[in-house]
Amino acid sequence: MAHATDNLAVLFPGQGVGDPAHRDLVADERPELLALAIELAGEDPFARIGDGTRFAQPAVYCAELAGFARCGSPRGDHYAGHSLGEVAALAAAGAVDDLDGLRIVEVRGRLMDAAAAAAPAGGMLAVGGDREQALELAERSGLALANHNSPNQFVLTGPDAGLESALAQARALDLRAKRLAVAGAFHSPAMADAVGPFREQLESIDFQPPSVPVISCVSAAPFGPDPRDLLAEALTSPVRWVDVLRRLHDDGARRFLDVGPGKVLAGLVRRTLDHVEIETGREAEVAHA
Repeated sequence: MAHATDNLAVLFPGQGVGDPAHRDLVADERPELLALAIELAGEDPFARIGDGTRFAQPAVYCAELAGFARCGSPRGDHYAGHSLGEVAALAAAGAVDDLDGLRIVEVRGRLMDAAAAAAPAGGMLAVGGDREQALELAERSGLALANHNSPNQFVLTGPDAGLESALAQARALDLRAKRLAVAGAFHSPAMADAVGPFREQLESIDFQPPSVPVISCVSAAPFGPDPRDLLAEALTSPVRWVDVLRRLHDDGARRFLDVGPGKVLAGLVRRTLDHVEIETGREAEVAHA
C-alpha cells in the first residue's frame, strides 16, 4: 500500500458517519470493542445509533478502529481525527488504550446528550460559501461557527431560531444550506455544562505520549503528552479541519488515508489540498489484502 518516499497522514472521521450496518465490521475486526460498547451503553449502541449522541459516539469510535484494523493498522507519519475522531486517532497513535478510548467517548457522548437536553432546543446547519459569508451569517443569526470543513463548507451551530434565520438568509444569497440531523448545538457554548465533568472523567484515564504527531482540531497543532485539556475544550470549540489538513501538509503529509467508515474526510481533503494522494479504507483494505 505504501510508497517508500510518501509521508502518510491517517484520518479518522467524526460522528456523522454512523450507520447500523457498520456493526458487522466491528464484530469481525474488533469484537472486544463491541462487547465493551454494549456493556457501557447498557445495550447495543448500533441498534440505537440514530437515537442520540450517547449511542452514536461509541458506535462510530468502534467502527473507526475496526476500519483501521481492516486497513492493516497502517503506521502513519501523522494522525488526525475530526471531532470525535480525535480519540480514535490518539488510540491509533498509542496515546491511549483502545478500550479506554471507548470509555472516553461513551462519557463524552452521554454528557453531550445531557447538555443538549438542558439547553434551549438547537442544532447545526451546513452552509456553503466563503469564510466571510459564514461568519456574517453566524453573527446575524446569533450562532457560532462549529466546523470549517473545507474552504467552502462550514457548519453553524446554535438555537433553532437562529438556524432557521441563517437558513433563510443563506438561501436568499443562493448559498447551499442544510440542517443536520443532530440532537443539539454541538461545538458551541450550549455544551459548556459538559466540559467540567468530562475533564474530570479524563483524570481516570492513563495517557502516554503519542508515537507520532496527532493534530488537535482545537489548536491545529500536535497534542502534547497530556491531551486532556484540549479534548475537553473541543466540546465548545470549532473544528478547524481546514487548518488541520494544512498543518499536516505543511508537516510533509502527501498521502491521506481516510480509514472510514465511508469517505467523507477523503472528500474534504480533495477540496482543500492540491497534488496529494487520497485513499479510503476500502481501497486500503484491497491493497493490504
